[in-house]
Amino acid sequence: MTRRTPLAIALNEDSPGSRPTPVTAFQHARQWWLKGQRLNLSALAEELGIGRATLMRWVGNKELLLGEILWSLYKQVLENARARADEESGLTGVDYLARIYEQVNAEIIDAEPLHQFLRQDPQFALRVLTSNVSGLQERLLDAWKTLLDEQVEKGAINPQMNTDDLAFFVVRIGEGAIYSDIICGREPAPEPATKAFRLLLSGDRH
Repeated sequence: MTRRTPLAIALNEDSPGSRPTPVTAFQHARQWWLKGQRLNLSALAEELGIGRATLMRWVGNKELLLGEILWSLYKQVLENARARADEESGLTGVDYLARIYEQVNAEIIDAEPLHQFLRQDPQFALRVLTSNVSGLQERLLDAWKTLLDEQVEKGAINPQMNTDDLAFFVVRIGEGAIYSDIICGREPAPEPATKAFRLLLSGDRH
């Protein structure tokens, strides 16, 4: 299970105040990231007027804080893509999921703050984005498993593997498309990933 830091807990609460809080730290860090600034916890603590030890207690570490930032952005992209798919009459099953998948990947590929983050330190950025150190992976897998389970329960898809494994490969294929320029020097593009996505979800279970 992902570590439940004070920041993770506070983000689920609505407790604004005049003094810095874990959510204040998150909001400042998120703005830094969106502007393409490197995230420096000592500088962030100084800006907030708190000790670095307090900030570390709130957010856990740099990787976990970045995980919260990245998830907040991905979640919004996913929710927007799903809302657009829901508005399309008759869209269901593989077509419904593929529409969401392609829109999410396309928007992330075009996100300049993400490219800036990857350019600053590709190895560190990929570790935060694609491993378990930030908690982002667990949330991505859970989000896609939920979407897949919904369509399975409706009888709209009958995939050839369980949805836990399917969510893993769906996320990994998307990452291959999004970060292909860093990983293997290929131009990022959502279309091949969508084709692979459709192949994974097609056919009957044997």
